[in-house]
Amino acid sequence: MSEKALVIVPTYNERDNLPLLVERVQSLPVRVDLLIVDDNSPDGTGKLADDLAVSHPFLKVLHRSEKNGLGRAYCAGFAWALERGYEFIMEMDGDFSHNPSDIPAFLKAAETADLVVGSRYSNGIRVINWPLNRLMLSLGAAKYVQIITGMPISDPTGGFKCFRRKSLQAVDLSQVKSNGYSFQIELSHKIWRQGLRVAEVPIVFTDRFLGQSKMSKNIVWEAIWIVWGLLIQNGLRRSPRVLK
Repeated sequence: MSEKALVIVPTYNERDNLPLLVERVQSLPVRVDLLIVDDNSPDGTGKLADDLAVSHPFLKVLHRSEKNGLGRAYCAGFAWALERGYEFIMEMDGDFSHNPSDIPAFLKAAETADLVVGSRYSNGIRVINWPLNRLMLSLGAAKYVQIITGMPISDPTGGFKCFRRKSLQAVDLSQVKSNGYSFQIELSHKIWRQGLRVAEVPIVFTDRFLGQSKMSKNIVWEAIWIVWGLLIQNGLRRSPRVLK
């Protein structure tokens, strides 16, 4: 793979996980850059990222002044990547719920797809360290999104993805308003409904062992309502728009 690849990781109080994350990405058999988008973490994650970047040229750091949502952090990272000519742009959690060792599989799949979604539920369920009620909520949300929007993605709320450059360029990122899980649904839908190629790769999801989850009731409610707005935006169609 000769094109430039970037993995974007938003952080807020991930100081304990960051050094190992950098080490794991550096050890991959493919060359990727790593962009830390830090929302002014009070635990010093941003400062640590700057320090690590001095001795790790593949590590880049983007500082934001405040914590105003996962979606805004990713959109800032996407804009940064597009300005610098990256062809493959990935998003990944920084708490090891997503395994960095899966990155080569995403990049391979992206050679023939515009969006690659990491799925916890493709050909079985692969989730570790979740209580049953959390798992049922996630599975129910996936089915809910599929039924209302028609988008045939088995894990639409997942946040481990790889975008080809053109798929992000096809979306007006300034008009992506949602955050949390609804951000993942909205961005995938905006790409899928244009008829761009979407593929899934199976992943194992391991809930965080260090730090605290960012899940909240507001995030859940936002995800419930966003799908109806997406259906309306797509002209009540449950299939992609036909590209001319």
